[in-house]
Amino acid sequence: MQARRQRLGPSLSVSYETPLHIVAGSRQYLYAADGRRYLDCVNNVAHVGHSNPYVVRAGAEQMALLNTNTRYLHDKLIHYADRLTALLPDPLNVVFLVNSGSEANELALRLARAHTGRKDVIVVDSAYHGNTSTMVDLSPYKFDGPGGRGCPDWVHKVLMPDVFRGPHRAVDAGEKYAQSVADAARKHDGPAAFFCESALSCGGQIIMPAGYLPAAFAAVRAAGGVCVADEVQTGFGRAGEHFWMFESQNVVPDIVTLGKPIGNGHPLGAVITTREIADSFANGMEYFNTFGGNPVSCAVGLAVLDVIRDEELQQNAAETGEYLKNELTQLQAEYRLIGDVRGLGLFLGIEFVRQRDSLEPAAIEASQIVELMKERGVLLSTDGPFHNVIKIKPPMVFSRSDANFLISNLNDVLENF
Repeated sequence: MQARRQRLGPSLSVSYETPLHIVAGSRQYLYAADGRRYLDCVNNVAHVGHSNPYVVRAGAEQMALLNTNTRYLHDKLIHYADRLTALLPDPLNVVFLVNSGSEANELALRLARAHTGRKDVIVVDSAYHGNTSTMVDLSPYKFDGPGGRGCPDWVHKVLMPDVFRGPHRAVDAGEKYAQSVADAARKHDGPAAFFCESALSCGGQIIMPAGYLPAAFAAVRAAGGVCVADEVQTGFGRAGEHFWMFESQNVVPDIVTLGKPIGNGHPLGAVITTREIADSFANGMEYFNTFGGNPVSCAVGLAVLDVIRDEELQQNAAETGEYLKNELTQLQAEYRLIGDVRGLGLFLGIEFVRQRDSLEPAAIEASQIVELMKERGVLLSTDGPFHNVIKIKPPMVFSRSDANFLISNLNDVLENF
């Protein structure tokens, strides 16, 4: 830690009051320098498991043979683009490969602006879309937080569709929340795009109410904008019953952005869009990405898709996620500190409140629970606007046995509150 403070920027944070020195990882486990094993319940980047040997081997073999850029022809680039688009509905059939989710969202914004000739963007409150300057400007999670400069004039923030804490909670909540999107689209000259995570991660593991995205997308398209589904934290089978979280809302976006789990820790991202939008972007300025779409990244991406398919990880997310959510709901019935349990597949959130009537956030208690769980060998983290939501987004190899270990320890910890 002393060396870190001397050599690294002070804005880099570490997890936990006593930071962990992690030296190895395997499947759903991380190993510390003292030899202790931790169950990783929060790392949604190691999608098919930490240090997955099949993915590691695919990258190493390609790296030993060739790594270059997309100005040369190579089979893996086309093969990977084919595999990705085969997993998406028509007309999403044009791929741009980049290096991260932040890059993917940056490019999605450029595509939307080129296609519409407009600048403004609609975003959901508490959303996070990346760490670049423009994406920080597009992320209320950042620009409304510490060190932020507030909402830029070209960004229009709409209500977060939160049926637990927000103003609309009835069966028609989806359409009512979507009305704020429609209002934002009409108030200005028309948006270039509506950016929306398919489930709100930094917002507190929020699952959209039924009908929200269909109504919001319709309003944005009626105003001449395009609809961007940010699947950086939610894609690749994590939803369980669907490969992409946006499918749970029965919509087809105009642009989809991918990152984090796409490379299982290898720096990889993607933008997938329609031929019409891609053609609008081809205005004479070349789009070139030095590392995006290189043979090694394509080999890794292909290997990740193979493991998801061969190990039936989407089905595991559905079955294990449903089991874990049911077990968490039973804890909710026993402990008043748990105000809400929500999620889909292996994308779950537990919101802690001091009073269920007032919904006073129990942020201190949530942080204490995270620390106590770490002492028991379970890694969790908090999120949400009030930092009172414990998020559960483990590697997709997370099992029912792991769920039982998590529940048993969480039950023991909650008995002290």
